[in-house]
Amino acid sequence: MRELDRFEDELIERFKEHPVLANVGLLPDEDFAAVLLQRRFLSLAFTPAYDLAIDLLRDEVGVRIARVILREEYPDGQGYTPSHREDMKEDILRLGVSREALVRTRPTAATRQAIDATFDLIADAGAHDDADLRLLTILRFWGEILVSVEYGRLWGRMEAVMPREGENRSRFYYPHHVHDEKRSPLTTVSLLSPTHPDRLARRLSELLAGGASDDCFREVEERSLQLKAGFYDQFLPALEGIAVPVRPLG
Repeated sequence: MRELDRFEDELIERFKEHPVLANVGLLPDEDFAAVLLQRRFLSLAFTPAYDLAIDLLRDEVGVRIARVILREEYPDGQGYTPSHREDMKEDILRLGVSREALVRTRPTAATRQAIDATFDLIADAGAHDDADLRLLTILRFWGEILVSVEYGRLWGRMEAVMPREGENRSRFYYPHHVHDEKRSPLTTVSLLSPTHPDRLARRLSELLAGGASDDCFREVEERSLQLKAGFYDQFLPALEGIAVPVRPLG
């Protein structure tokens, strides 16, 4: 299990150093807005992706965990509290993106590809004998941990704009960066941890301890990372002509 944690942590570090995420603070405002508007479409696909995974899960414990996480996206059954997706829209508008841009923006081919590939990844996972391990790994790594990495990098660009009178006004990006991050290794997940990754990690640890394949875990995490990185690759041209800091190796 410790080897899996090391493998996972290396993937997290690789994603953090994607050129677009690592240098998001250098992007012109127009390009940063484009990142947010395209990333919004991935977020809109989050809940149907969870629904698909729930359909394909056979492990009842895993299903219940996924159901709880999904329901937290819509915190008020009476309709008085905004959903997380509405909170995201409000954050985007607070950052200065116009409603017109929000309305007129359509997903690019690369964004559509990232969404389609995500559903393919989940559907493919459900077809395997070890579907439960694969699906819960995807939900945890693709849907939570890597999201925290993304929003942490984006928050570095937003942080100076969001506060007002000393109060952090972010209702979406910062809370998700904090709540979705990996806080505990798979080997020592706390039963009391309220975070989504740790809830999923507890069940994953049990499945892995019960003989589930380490190789499957590694495979779906690597594919999840490739999906996320592929989405940000479309913005690499925005860095052309910008003096990007050289990071020493090692």
